[in-house]
Amino acid sequence: MKTKILDIRALCHIGIFAAIIAASAQIVIPMPFGVPMTLQTLAIPLAGIVLGAKNGVIATLVYVLLGAVGVPVFAGFAGGIGIVFGRTGGFIISFPFMAFAAGIGAKKGKLWLSAWLMLGASVNYICGMLMFSSVTSNSLAASFSFVVLPFIPTTIIKIAILIAFGKPIKQMLATSGVLHQC
Repeated sequence: MKTKILDIRALCHIGIFAAIIAASAQIVIPMPFGVPMTLQTLAIPLAGIVLGAKNGVIATLVYVLLGAVGVPVFAGFAGGIGIVFGRTGGFIISFPFMAFAAGIGAKKGKLWLSAWLMLGASVNYICGMLMFSSVTSNSLAASFSFVVLPFIPTTIIKIAILIAFGKPIKQMLATSGVLHQC
């Protein structure tokens, strides 16, 4: 059985999306409890939709690992293992699942894509809320109101954007020859 490894083009796509995720993390709206609103939660599922589940996860893992070793790619140009295990760490740790869910959903119709995007966002919220609660010693109810509730409206908007533009972006890149066999 022949195992397909990543080719140079796929590696380039992965690197480009890791950079897009890092850049989108710098578009920040500070929030009162230290978990900022960023555009990386739009870029991460887009990586899954455009690159597919496997390569989207790899791009997201590259981003997370770069940040964990200290490269300032997290929100506000932060980096380091302390961020991964800090108040925003649960969100960061769940990012690969968000890309995976989007990649799986993108193989199906808009209804399935919507469901998988909501699942990815829900896992992101749960992991983020649990880590925030653990690190800050807040109750789960308080953590929910601090780091989930304020983000729901923008998540709905991001999911709508991804449903409307994710697959067309992938098709446009594939048609132009920029994207090949993802």
